[in-house]
Amino acid sequence: MVASRESSGYLTGQFLIAMPGMGDPRFARTVIYMCAHSDEGAMGLVVNKELDSLSFDDLLEQLGIEETGPHEPLPLHFGGPVETGRGFVLHSADYNQEGTLVVGGDIALTATVDVLKAIAEGNGPRKRLLALGYAGWAPGQLESEIQANGWLSVTADSELLFDIDIESKWNRAIAKLGIDASMLSSEGGRA
Repeated sequence: MVASRESSGYLTGQFLIAMPGMGDPRFARTVIYMCAHSDEGAMGLVVNKELDSLSFDDLLEQLGIEETGPHEPLPLHFGGPVETGRGFVLHSADYNQEGTLVVGGDIALTATVDVLKAIAEGNGPRKRLLALGYAGWAPGQLESEIQANGWLSVTADSELLFDIDIESKWNRAIAKLGIDASMLSSEGGRA
């Protein structure tokens, strides 16, 4: 019998929520969508921190991509501190090209320039979130951080993932667990 992601302890397709006592300021009050998690390590994208230094239009210009179709403004997110010059698009699974990885039933990830061209042409995925960089963990590292009370996890949903109200994503992700964020302590304890 093959183990499911939930029974195996892997968090692919889940939200990872930083606890209030997160020691790394780059991850303070972050919500991370977990794109991959296995015994070989983990990779995810921060989905609630926008970049102020670069716009989608600036990125298209830098890549030499011409806007030929209508598209809504697309903020760029700080995906994490690893490979900050590399772009990733989390999106609805209605867009599926070569190089697209379907992560969860209705959520996919594409890291090729083709998805940016499709968005600029007005033919991209219906829902999308563009991030530069990613969060990565070596084998066993994320599990250790979870045991040290650094992270909570909850089932991801596309409504919260793609919502443009990023200021409240952390509180809303914690609320999915039935927890009032104001009741969380930055101190871990032992029973």
